Amino acid sequence: MPLVTPLDAEYDLETKKLAEFFNETLGFCPNSVLTMQRRPAISKAFINLNKAVMANEGRVTSALKRMIAWVSSNATGCRYCQAHAIRAAERYGAEQEQLDNIWEYRTHPAFNEAERAALDFSLAASQVPNAVNADIKERLHTHWTEGEIVEMLGVISLFGYLNRWNDSMGTTLEGDAIDSGNQYLGKHGFEVGKHV
Repeated sequence: MPLVTPLDAEYDLETKKLAEFFNETLGFCPNSVLTMQRRPAISKAFINLNKAVMANEGRVTSALKRMIAWVSSNATGCRYCQAHAIRAAERYGAEQEQLDNIWEYRTHPAFNEAERAALDFSLAASQVPNAVNADIKERLHTHWTEGEIVEMLGVISLFGYLNRWNDSMGTTLEGDAIDSGNQYLGKHGFEVGKHV
């Protein structure tokens, strides 16, 4: 049972219109957004930030952004966001081999060095205390522009908000996200946990 019950999608029509973005991303409007709309200014600001962060401005693909989100969510332990991120990575064309081996991104040949640098950045930036160091900075600058690094940190920061929101709320995980979590993360012990 979530801390706060999500409202119907019809509650705030401006939020509903903005939330159409999630139909492409996930195939449904997330319960987190339906809860945020208890204060519509929050739901609308969140959706607009999400759209800005996930826009493609350089070589950081939509699929890589979602894998960055997954690594960040895995680091913080948010099952809700792990399932959403892996589902969105799938929907945005992440290679099957990457989806099947996301847990082994550091060593699996499906990931190149630029992707490894981005995913290591996500892991380090998501830890408390923050673990971004000179090695990560050097590796990032070897493979990515400063604008692309800003895009990546935008994703990491957005999911920092979402990880805290959804784990604190105990947001109920939607059926399609559960299916994606089980498919790609189940072999490593994925479970819904508090997000029932």
